[in-house]
Amino acid sequence: MKATNITIKIESDLAQEARVLAARRRTSLSRLVADQLELLVREDQVYAAARQRALRRLKRGYDMDWEKPANRDVLHDRESLR
Repeated sequence: MKATNITIKIESDLAQEARVLAARRRTSLSRLVADQLELLVREDQVYAAARQRALRRLKRGYDMDWEKPANRDVLHDRESLR
């Protein structure tokens, strides 16, 4: 896969801390940022796919084996609950 250079602006204190973090992980700052961006993109793709599956299931609906009551009195019959 072809790599593309990007330029970002961040606070100098953050840049210094990020360099230290990358060094502790024995990687470059560029690799650290690229890995984190890849993780964010993958998580977003997984979420979007799950959302689409859920929306399709909602659109299809579920058969709850429910039958509409004959009338309002049957629906609110409290005697059968005792």
